[in-house]
Amino acid sequence: MGSSFRFPLQSCESRREMFWGATVLVLLPGVGWLLNMGHRIVMVHRMQQGQSPWPAWRDYRGLLRHGLMTLGGMVYYYAPGFALAYLSRTFGSSVLAWIAGILLLIATIAIPGFMSHYCRRFDPAEIYDPFRALRRCIQGGRAYWQAWSITLAALAISFSGLLALGVGFLVTSIWFWQVAGFSFASVFTQRFGLDSVVRGGPPHGAGGPDAGIDKCEE
Repeated sequence: MGSSFRFPLQSCESRREMFWGATVLVLLPGVGWLLNMGHRIVMVHRMQQGQSPWPAWRDYRGLLRHGLMTLGGMVYYYAPGFALAYLSRTFGSSVLAWIAGILLLIATIAIPGFMSHYCRRFDPAEIYDPFRALRRCIQGGRAYWQAWSITLAALAISFSGLLALGVGFLVTSIWFWQVAGFSFASVFTQRFGLDSVVRGGPPHGAGGPDAGIDKCEE
């Protein structure tokens, strides 16, 4: 948990990228969310290649493409649950509502199962197989659920940003997304050997001896 929480804060370069992500959300509503999603994809990809995760705010067209690709996967996973939720409301069926809730929960659990694998080679085929993604999550075992506990804790902490007139939430939400991305990437990269250079530990850039050390020259 400590390594995950420190990951977006460990250097002035990482902090700059986090603040820039919040700025992008303000300057480009909607598109900014997609760019931040793409940014996390590229960060994980760089770590899997044994590189520093930063700088990753480059090639904005590529970031947007990765964001759209993963958003498409999320829509695909959630579509059955939302369709049943709509039908349950239309027909007033509590049974359909329960089934819809279960499908939405399963989709939420399965989505991390394709993210880290897509990051490795940017292969869209890694995304659109929910059964394979869910199977990977099950194979992640205890570490996968630990990543969820870290993610939920970070989500709760991120709401503290609302105390700063709401503006601070833009920064804390980006921090939360990066904590979540690092946590799940650590689990799947280690479990399935997705790192092509660095093995035997978390992705390069945090959690090791350099975590928390400001390596950026002011």
